[in-house]
Amino acid sequence: MTYLPGFANHHATEAVAGALPIGRNSPQNTPFGLYAEQLSGTAFTAPRAENRRSWLYRLRPTANHPPFTPYTGAKHLRSAPFDEVPPSPNRMRWDPLPLPTEPTDWIDGLVSYGGNEGVGIHLYAATKDMDRAFFSADGELLIVSEYGRLLIDTELGRLDVPPLHVALIPRGVRFRIALPDGEARGYVLENYGALFRLPDLGPIGANGLANPRDFETPAAWFEDRDEPCEVVQKFGGGLWTTTLDHSPFDVVAWHGNLAPCRYDLARFNTINTVSFDHPDPSIFTVLTAPSDTPGTANCDFVIFPPRWMVADDTFRPPWFHRNVMSEFMGLIQGQYDAKEGGFAPGGASLHNQMNGHGPDQASYEKAVAADLKPHRIEGTMAFMFETRLPVRPTRWATETPTMQLDYDEVWSGFAKARLPQGDQE
Repeated sequence: MTYLPGFANHHATEAVAGALPIGRNSPQNTPFGLYAEQLSGTAFTAPRAENRRSWLYRLRPTANHPPFTPYTGAKHLRSAPFDEVPPSPNRMRWDPLPLPTEPTDWIDGLVSYGGNEGVGIHLYAATKDMDRAFFSADGELLIVSEYGRLLIDTELGRLDVPPLHVALIPRGVRFRIALPDGEARGYVLENYGALFRLPDLGPIGANGLANPRDFETPAAWFEDRDEPCEVVQKFGGGLWTTTLDHSPFDVVAWHGNLAPCRYDLARFNTINTVSFDHPDPSIFTVLTAPSDTPGTANCDFVIFPPRWMVADDTFRPPWFHRNVMSEFMGLIQGQYDAKEGGFAPGGASLHNQMNGHGPDQASYEKAVAADLKPHRIEGTMAFMFETRLPVRPTRWATETPTMQLDYDEVWSGFAKARLPQGDQE
C-alpha cells in the first residue's frame, strides 16, 4: 500500500501509466477514454489558499446511476438539528458501545450520540465487511479507530487504519470498509462546517503538534468490476440508496489537494510546560475546523497522548474548569489521567458549555499528594471533539443502558475548604 505524504498538498497519482492528462484537466480526448470529473470540497470561488479540489479520471462518470430511494437501515444514525430531546446541561458519561450480536457492517453499526448545527458525533460497532459503498453529502468524516483495524477502500485509493490512527474522508467521497480483524469499534466526527486543517502554531513557531508530512494520502487504485454495487449516501440528514451496475471505485488517476488521508496519533509532537502551571488543552490540537469567529472553532480534534509531566508546584491533571466550548471525549486506550475509573476505552463523556467538570475525587486526592518528580504518562490515548455550540444528545444517548446514571457522584465527596479562624466575616 503506497502513500503520498502531506496534508492538503497537491498530489498527482495514476494506477495506470499515462492515465493522467498532461497540461489540461479536461482535454477533449482524455487518455484511454477516461472521464474527467472535478470533486470540489469548497466553493469554486474560495480563496486560493482555502480552495480544495481534485480532478478524477475514471472508467465511468458518477452521474451514471439510477435514482436514490430512502434507506431504512442504520436506525440509530441521526443528523442536525438533533432535536429529538431537549438540550441538557447535565454531564453525561457512557460505558463502551457493545459490539452487535448479529452481523453488522460499518453503515448499520453507526450510532449517533448527539451534535449541533456544526457537527454530528457518532460511534460505530461493526462485525462484518461492507459489500457496498457509503458517502456523506452532509459533511466530511473524521474516523477515530479504537478497536479493530479498518481497511478503507475509497475512490482515490486505499487506507489501512489500525487503532491509534484516524482517517479523514472528504464530503462526497465514496468508501467501503473491511474488517481484517473481524470486528471493529470507534468514533466518528461528521463536520458540517469549514474543512479540517492544521491549527496555526503562533508563538510555538515552525514545528510541533501534528506535522503535515505525517498525514498520508493514498496512491491511485481502482476496481474494474461490472456487477451490482449498492451505494448508500447521507443527504440532508437522511439516508438514501441506489444500486449501480459497476463498482464505484473506478478512478484510475487523480490529482489535486482534496483527498482522504490517515494519521498516526503516535506521531503527534506534544508541546507542554517545563516550568509551572498547566497549559490550556489547545496545545493538544491535531486538527481544527474554523468558524466565522476568529479563534473559535466549529470543531477542534484534540488528543491527550503519552507525555512527560515535569511542572513544579502544579496540579498536573486537567484542572476544574467551565468552558465556552462543549467537550465530547472518548478513550482509545489505557486510562485518562483525570479519571480513576468509569471511563473505559470505547466509552464517551459529554460536558456541555459552561458546566463545571474536572478530575474526580480519587484523581484529585492522588494529584495533590503526589511527589512532583518528572513523571511519564504511558499507555494512554484520550481525545476530545470540542465544538463552540452545545451538543444536543439523541434520544438513544439519553435512554441507552450504557449511560452511567451515577456520573455526577464522582464529584460528590469533595470536602469544603477550611479557612483560618478569625478571617471569616
